[in-house]
Amino acid sequence: MSLNHFVHNPIMPALLVIIFKAPFLLSCPVLYLLSMKTSFMDTRAIFKASGFLILTVISIPSNLFICCAFLHTRLTEAKLTPADVILCHLAIANLTSAFTRSFPQMLTAFGCQNLYDDIGCKTVLYFYRVSRTLSIKLTCLLSTYQAVLVAPATSILDCLKLKIPKYLQLIIVSFYGFCFATSVHAILFCYSKLINNTVPPYTFNYEYCYLTYPDYTVVISVGLSLFFRDFAFIVMMAVMSCYILVLLYRHGKKVKNLRSSDNGTSGSRAETKASRAVVTLVILYTAFFGVDNAIWLYSLSIVRVAPLISDIRGFFAILYTSVCPVVVIATNPKVKAKLKLPKFKSLPHSMDTSSSTM
Repeated sequence: MSLNHFVHNPIMPALLVIIFKAPFLLSCPVLYLLSMKTSFMDTRAIFKASGFLILTVISIPSNLFICCAFLHTRLTEAKLTPADVILCHLAIANLTSAFTRSFPQMLTAFGCQNLYDDIGCKTVLYFYRVSRTLSIKLTCLLSTYQAVLVAPATSILDCLKLKIPKYLQLIIVSFYGFCFATSVHAILFCYSKLINNTVPPYTFNYEYCYLTYPDYTVVISVGLSLFFRDFAFIVMMAVMSCYILVLLYRHGKKVKNLRSSDNGTSGSRAETKASRAVVTLVILYTAFFGVDNAIWLYSLSIVRVAPLISDIRGFFAILYTSVCPVVVIATNPKVKAKLKLPKFKSLPHSMDTSSSTM
């Protein structure tokens, strides 16, 4: 590829700007706030602000880069695999979570107040709940599809190898509809301000918004329904990941004595790498989900939650939005290829610079 072609490519320079410039652009205003507010912050507030700043600076540019990378692949190669389509929607869900939870949480940690009115709070928390639920569903779908891909022909999952790609768009649309329909509680009970500046019972303080339930019955009903809704998909993705690990172990034993033969194994190696990446995502999500929901269940048993407990839960609730894109960028060949910078050959003084190549 020539230098002239790279310069006039409308997509690649934009991708490079996103990945290298966005963290700086995001961090400049909050670093200014940090310099103004540091003397008034205690140790917990400083760690909190730093933690959410790191999550925001990583999650927004990296998820945006993944979306742009798959879009560029779709425009140039005119085709994405089912796994790529799922990863693209997963990046969109993570990006939405970062903008609706991580970013406002970071701003409030640096002292910004009154970010939203009631309508803004209802909108932000609603889309956060939708994106979080969608992230669970898509990770589960990704692990299920990868298990189907590596399953042998004798497996009961073999019949899904053609059905999942065929009905993938319908499955994803149904996930979106399910997530939008089951997250309406955020609209019903969310407010931007408290009456008389007092925190009533059964209130979850997001610091930029308040989620106030009318009584204990509603708290338990909503809380347990959300927990079991997500837990079912967590169990399914865990089962599929264990199945993948069993298949990888058996496959490793079969090829242990055939390492010297490279012919006909490239496809198998690609599937193995993809399977390991999916299992890694599932393990991370299960760990973060465990911490988040353990605190969530604990919160249902008390009237008021301590600020430190709420901060820890908020951190683990959005940690996946930063870790997931890092794993995808490191393991997905199509995304990783977009990170390759142009390499210019050294030219003799007698040669014209227009002959530079990548």
